[in-house]
Amino acid sequence: MKENTTLSLKAGAKKRKSVVDRKNKSDTLFSFLLQLLKISVAVLLLAISINLFLGPHDIAAGGASGIGILAESALGIDRSWVVLSLNVVVLILAALFLGKKIFFNTLIGSLLFPLALRIVPIGMLTEDRLLSVIFGSIVFAVGVAILYKIQASSGGTTIPPLIFEKYFGMNPSLGLLFTDMVIVFMSLYVFGFEEFLFAILSIGITSIVMNYIENGLKRRKAIMIISQDYTKEIRDQLTNELDRGMTVFDARGGKNDCDREMIMVVVTGQEYPLVRKIVDEIDPKSFMITYNVAEVHGLGFTYHPIQ
Repeated sequence: MKENTTLSLKAGAKKRKSVVDRKNKSDTLFSFLLQLLKISVAVLLLAISINLFLGPHDIAAGGASGIGILAESALGIDRSWVVLSLNVVVLILAALFLGKKIFFNTLIGSLLFPLALRIVPIGMLTEDRLLSVIFGSIVFAVGVAILYKIQASSGGTTIPPLIFEKYFGMNPSLGLLFTDMVIVFMSLYVFGFEEFLFAILSIGITSIVMNYIENGLKRRKAIMIISQDYTKEIRDQLTNELDRGMTVFDARGGKNDCDREMIMVVVTGQEYPLVRKIVDEIDPKSFMITYNVAEVHGLGFTYHPIQ
């Protein structure tokens, strides 16, 4: 009887382990497919930006795609083959100097990007060069931001700066800027001064949009409120209206040396007008400081309690 019970327990444990293993494999496969989908969408956006907006107007705004545009114009080589060749070289460098992790993070995007350049037709959606630069740069920034978010890459000029950082201590942002500026100055020689200026504009727009996507979409407002006589009333009203947590600090006036309390609360942009309204209605003489916060982690923002 005892042996049968032991065997049953072992069989049950083995079965549970098998179920867990299958679930883990299923989760791993799902994560890989989701990552592949995100990379595919990102490189498709990059290809749309290059083939439909920037490339037709000879705007080589850095990166492997910029070299591809230059080579296609100067030598007649298809830009997708140029990008593929550069990415193969970059993958070899990543494997030799940066290790397996960066190599595998770069591998899929490096191979899919030239394929996307080949698939997306080349055409001029608008003859207005400025419009093409603006919209092309925005689309490009969204694609790169997606890759950054999932710690992937489309290869190209993103790898050499990482090598410079590892072996020479160079800031990767400076390394990338230097590499892109070399390509932009090459466009001055190949295309002319106007295309050179538009390439610089494109880099600027891409940088601004990427920064906004990375920080601006999660931007919150932190508010400091000091009321001489109505701190409790303001706290109660904010709690009732917003259901937000807040912190109360002991503060002291620098001019009159009086002790008082200061409320700190973090809210979304949509909630900010309500906070101002509440504070103004309760104590119009209150002192309030508001500043932007790039990102907030914690209850009510990155996770929510189960009701």
